[in-house]
Amino acid sequence: MTAPLFKGVITALITPLRDGNVDEDAFVRLLERQIAAGVHGVVPMGTTGESATLSLEEHKRVVELCVKTAAGRVRVIAGAGSSATDKAIDLVRHAKTVGADGALVVTPYYNRPSQAGMLAHYRAIADAVQLPILLYNVPGRTGVDLSNDSVVALSEHPNIVGIKDATGDLSRISAMRTAIHGQFDYLSGDDPSWLGYAAHGGHGVISVTSNVAPEGMVALHNAVTAGDYATARTWQDRLIGLHKGLFLDNSPSPTKYALSRLGLCLEEVRLPLAPTAEAVRPVIDRAMAESGVA
Repeated sequence: MTAPLFKGVITALITPLRDGNVDEDAFVRLLERQIAAGVHGVVPMGTTGESATLSLEEHKRVVELCVKTAAGRVRVIAGAGSSATDKAIDLVRHAKTVGADGALVVTPYYNRPSQAGMLAHYRAIADAVQLPILLYNVPGRTGVDLSNDSVVALSEHPNIVGIKDATGDLSRISAMRTAIHGQFDYLSGDDPSWLGYAAHGGHGVISVTSNVAPEGMVALHNAVTAGDYATARTWQDRLIGLHKGLFLDNSPSPTKYALSRLGLCLEEVRLPLAPTAEAVRPVIDRAMAESGVA
């Protein structure tokens, strides 16, 4: 069996804003910090990057800037999901054109397609563009759950190489692994359960926490890779408050607040998101201190 194409700590990058516009200088600083910390990849313009509220032009510019800045030092998996299949194809095609290593395609949201509709959606995208595609299943946000049977069926397409599973259900990866033949990349999309997901055979995590604590997430991953679960649990204990705290308000508002405390960007978000609630801020402050980043 071949090695996974995408593995390790892959940061779901926030998109810094200033006065209503993308703050490109801050974005580059954030990306350079991630690379220096040893992350294995990044996802620009995923849902953590506020892809739902940025314009198409902004979306494409951020992906292009990310690829240019990364310059092959880490893998770039461009967020390219949409509720409209044609738009998703356009975003995946753009990702390929600018040199991204792959595309992360979330299940269509709000229109809540059936399993048959999602199968057709992903196959149309994979047929249209020769670029490695990661499925992204996050039913808590999209309102639809891509079933294990659908994942198994889609794994047969040569351009669909793995999944970001943000269900938090650790039993699903075992069921997928026993049903899928050949290499398929299993990536957690749920920071709190990443340690357990790795024990079930996961290859990595697409992480929100690593925006704030990239070194800690890399250390956790390295311990897991070495089979040192005692050290991994120590890191998990240090990071668990941050894992939870960054989702106590609408994401990515808490993450931007934490990064603003580190002087890396403003906490500005785009409507309808609002800045982190005052009641949440002390919790994040404590979690940052516990994780060793503040």
